[in-house]
Amino acid sequence: MCPSDSNDQIFIRGLKVACHIGVPDEERAQSQELLIHITMAPVICADAPPLNDDIARTIDYHAVAVRVEAIAVERPRKLIETLSEDIATAVLAEFPLAAITVEIEKFILPNTRCVGVVTTRTA
Repeated sequence: MCPSDSNDQIFIRGLKVACHIGVPDEERAQSQELLIHITMAPVICADAPPLNDDIARTIDYHAVAVRVEAIAVERPRKLIETLSEDIATAVLAEFPLAAITVEIEKFILPNTRCVGVVTTRTA
């Protein structure tokens, strides 16, 4: 794999996942909905030919979404920071990416739209 020679991005916005997350046991006991946003920088070589509609040469965002949902429900977690790190690490390792940014919104704090975390990792 060559280093990415592009600033191209592929993103998933507002992926709804229900999972058990929260510091207190009572909060983790009930599933709660999170919104996850993923921005991915695919590995693109400067000398690569045009994509020509070949999905095998890009990032399959459906496969990424399915993987993110699986990670979210695989086990309870206390921190959204941990979930964000788990998602970034797995997706970066499993897909041809130069970088990934994972944003998670959680709807738990009164008088706020949401709380959240942003994690960015590079290959």
